[in-house]
Amino acid sequence: MIDQAILDVLRDHPWVATARRGPQGVLVRPRPEALAVRPHPGTLLREFLEHWGDVYDWVYEGSPKPGEPDFSGWRASDTGRPLPEDHMADWLRCTVELMLSCRPSRVLELGCGSGLLLHALREHLTAYVGTDVSATAVERLAPVTTPRIAVVRAAAHEARSEQVTRALADTMGPQARPDCVLLNSVTQCFPHLDYLRAVLLDALDLVAPGGTVIVGDIRHAGLLDQYCRWVEHAKDPEADAAEIEQRVVRRVAQEEEMLLDPRTIARIALEAGRSVAVSAHARTMADDTELTRYRYDLVLHADAEQAPAWPGSGLRDHIPNALLHNSPDSSTPHALRAEAPDDAAVLLDLADPARLALARPASAGRFTAESVAALAEGIERGRLAHEPMTAFVARRLPEVLHDHLRVALPGTPLPGIGVEEAPGDAR
Repeated sequence: MIDQAILDVLRDHPWVATARRGPQGVLVRPRPEALAVRPHPGTLLREFLEHWGDVYDWVYEGSPKPGEPDFSGWRASDTGRPLPEDHMADWLRCTVELMLSCRPSRVLELGCGSGLLLHALREHLTAYVGTDVSATAVERLAPVTTPRIAVVRAAAHEARSEQVTRALADTMGPQARPDCVLLNSVTQCFPHLDYLRAVLLDALDLVAPGGTVIVGDIRHAGLLDQYCRWVEHAKDPEADAAEIEQRVVRRVAQEEEMLLDPRTIARIALEAGRSVAVSAHARTMADDTELTRYRYDLVLHADAEQAPAWPGSGLRDHIPNALLHNSPDSSTPHALRAEAPDDAAVLLDLADPARLALARPASAGRFTAESVAALAEGIERGRLAHEPMTAFVARRLPEVLHDHLRVALPGTPLPGIGVEEAPGDAR
């Protein structure tokens, strides 16, 4: 039986909303304020974000000089080795092509890292502001700043902060707004859907009329099981199917990054207070890697004049992705891109991430946020998003509470502590 004194001490902790006896110890619930994004990040949320800041400070410490391509930290999940540089150059090319197809002039990039996209795009832009949570990354980009290029230290949820607002005014003019807000390969570091919501709604509020919010290199939640199966089989090709499936379940539960279905992002876009169209783009690199198989880009078109309803005219759709399907009518994203006209786009099937679509012209692949979000009705939340904050809190909160008990009740045997509810907003 858990002593009442233990429960009283745990209930007194500022991160704990409730504590009760459970079958194998104590079950606690975190206070919503500890996980909140607004009005200020909660304590548990800050710890999560600081962890990623520390990770990228370490990654960028050995970065090349500013201006040189820096693919530090990009490693294959199955081997742990760095991904080939030519493949990463192809990855960068895909993102640059998508960006330029939107004809940006004034860009705000949230999570600019080592400046890969800044260096690739700067000659095409009139103004650029980059933010990053890593002090090391911001410091290394200082030599490339000019009156029209600024880089400031800020997390993604701080796009409306004083320092970012000042940088936008200095580079773009007091009344100007970015016509493109870019978040490339950063959503996997987000903690939960509430954080994503805060960042996206800020971005959609900031972007100029007719502009775009580009969320690039997103890991697809609908392919998490398939991704884990691919990694486990690559690591141990001789393991039998039952053993692989057990490992897949463990890997899914331990996944430390956010994964998103495009329909989840469309649902959030409905809250923006302006019309938004959505287009989901496949990654068209030549090599077969996890970056080509399991990731995609999403473009949110603000104030789109007219977007066709799903499935939309001009689409050749439901094409099996040969990287994920073994059927005779399948094709890879790269092959579709090679055979398609210049004004076409290789898209992701919004209802099935293992299938592709081809739109010509590319604007035919835009769908209203309402029509995209409607496709998610009745689908379980877990298939639409994987929120790493759940596992983080389940690990971190018991650690903190055990330390709290050691100080408050020295010598008392420590109970097992479990977290009773998953954090995050299921809307």
